[in-house]
Amino acid sequence: MKLGFAIVLALCSVTICLAQQPSANDDVLKPVTVKTDLYPANADANKEIEGALKVASDTNQRVMLIFGGNWCYDCHVLDQALHEGDAGKIFKDHFLLVHVDIGEADKNLDLVKKYETTLDFGVPTVVLLNGSGRVIYSSTKGEFEPARKMMKKDLLAFLNEWKSTVVIPR
Repeated sequence: MKLGFAIVLALCSVTICLAQQPSANDDVLKPVTVKTDLYPANADANKEIEGALKVASDTNQRVMLIFGGNWCYDCHVLDQALHEGDAGKIFKDHFLLVHVDIGEADKNLDLVKKYETTLDFGVPTVVLLNGSGRVIYSSTKGEFEPARKMMKKDLLAFLNEWKSTVVIPR
């Protein structure tokens, strides 16, 4: 009798554990093993933003500015997440990306001010623009700074909240 009860209890425990397994979107963003040159030293952020805005106005996409630097691990984690899985699909259809190099917090500071954000709480710092260049979102409280701890489902929710509602085919 005790053995039967123990077996039933064990099976119930396994069933409960399996039922509580998180989905793939409950995971944290994947770690980065190879850093790329996301923020080339010779890039002209103003020209890149201008070019992205021209495309965005024609395609009704959002422009995502990510302020950061190649030294920033969380910048690489966020970039990777924006190009993979469900987040990557949404991002590809609704957003254009411009990486804005901040150097050692001494570069493109005019753009930090222009696009109504701050570096006071770390990077990556994210700004979203509509096709006319108006700021529609700015992470002013370090929301993306701990990207390595961000849940995939939270990134998906953010992208879904801010994606354009109508996309014109490119």
